[in-house]
Formats: sequence, C-alpha cells, structure tokens
Amino acid sequence: MAIQAKLTPLQESEARRLAAKSDKPKRAISEDEKATRRDRVVKAKDALARSVGTKGEQVAPARAALKTYLQRLNEPKQPDDAAFEVLIEAPFKVPPKKKTNDRRF
Repeated sequence: MAIQAKLTPLQESEARRLAAKSDKPKRAISEDEKATRRDRVVKAKDALARSVGTKGEQVAPARAALKTYLQRLNEPKQPDDAAFEVLIEAPFKVPPKKKTNDRRF
C-alpha cells in the first residue's frame, strides 16, 4: 500500500498558480515598444522630480497617478500618448476654479 503525499493548501495553490502560468504564452515586447516605455519612464520621473516643490490641490493626486503608472509599467494595457501627456502635465496644471452660485453685489 503506497502512502500518498498530502500537500498543504499553500502548496496546492502554488502548484495551481505555476501550472496556470506555464499555460499562458509569453508576451513579446518589440524594440519599438521598449524604446517608447524607456522614454515615458524618463518623462514620468522628470515630472515627479520637478513637481516636488509645487503646491496646489492637484499636485498630490497627480503625483500618485505618476507613481502608479511607474509601478504598473509592465502591465499590457498602457495609456495612449494623449492620456500620457495629460498625466505628465497634471501636477503643473492648475484646475479651473469652481463657480459658485453666490451673488454678492
């Protein structure tokens, strides 16, 4: 009678994850895409460095968005060029003032 080895739940989930990972085809990144990403990383880091002393309510969320972009750089879905330019300029662009309904004469 053979003794069957029992796996812990962690080992089972790791084995399933590795099996699923090996089934997926590797995504090939072209040299063009690599160059574009390198250029975008330089621009994003430059925008972060320049926005350090900037003040305003738009700066903190814009810096957070840039940091998130840099963290998720290897994900397949990336913003297009126009969206990336908006992301880069966001810390420096002052949002329009909100109009109020106060009528003070």
